[in-house]
Amino acid sequence: MPSSFHVESADGYERLMGRWSRKLAPMLIDFAGLADGDRVLDVGCGTGSLAFTLAQTPGLREIAAIDYSPVFVEAAKRANTDPRISFQQADACSLPFEDGRFDRAISLLMLHFVPEAGKAVAEMARVVRPGGVVAAAVWDHYGGMSNMRMLWDTAVMLDEDALPLRRRYCFQPMMRPGEMKETFIAQGLSDVEETSLLVRMDYLSFDDYWQPIAAGEGPLGRYVAGLEPDKKKAVDAAIRAAYEAGEPDGPRSFASVAWACRGRVA
Repeated sequence: MPSSFHVESADGYERLMGRWSRKLAPMLIDFAGLADGDRVLDVGCGTGSLAFTLAQTPGLREIAAIDYSPVFVEAAKRANTDPRISFQQADACSLPFEDGRFDRAISLLMLHFVPEAGKAVAEMARVVRPGGVVAAAVWDHYGGMSNMRMLWDTAVMLDEDALPLRRRYCFQPMMRPGEMKETFIAQGLSDVEETSLLVRMDYLSFDDYWQPIAAGEGPLGRYVAGLEPDKKKAVDAAIRAAYEAGEPDGPRSFASVAWACRGRVA
């Protein structure tokens, strides 16, 4: 099942999102729980933020990680030095593992890019043993990502073509309150709990914020890269003004909230 995430380069993704994924990963791991001897599956590993954070727990037996993007998988393989971790290219909706192999399956910032997210949850549950845990987190694009809403809300004032893209961005799968919980329950998971996790995204300057997007990375970057030169120049200037908010360019900090959900395999 193809992902809707647009990948230009692993380095670009690191600047756009990887650095924030690493801040969110420990919070999701705490929420999912770990035990000595666990075998853990990272579904949608990207460049390895969750897998490498999991590896900081010495008692884990195995960390298997998959992603749909070969660009991400190759970058993660190059960065890996832990023999417990394995990376491979695979589809979250058709995981290449036998039933019940893992103690936990965890997905960090991936489910909202899967058109059939329920099928991915079902696959995560299939490969986890009875009594094991499935957990996931996605950004709350509508109400919890002020740094990206600033971009979209500015763009639609200048470009009506951005209106349907903003709607799609704000309401990707699993982003409405209770949606992940309902999906987990529908896939047969028990003791399902949904919560929210908050991190701060701290930028050094407007260029630190804008460069990976302007370079075409991710869904937002794909929109910006596709603009005609005059419109792109106007959007660039308007978003700079929104970032600076009347003050000189420099550091800015944005609160960013993710929905998180966990459930137990029957």
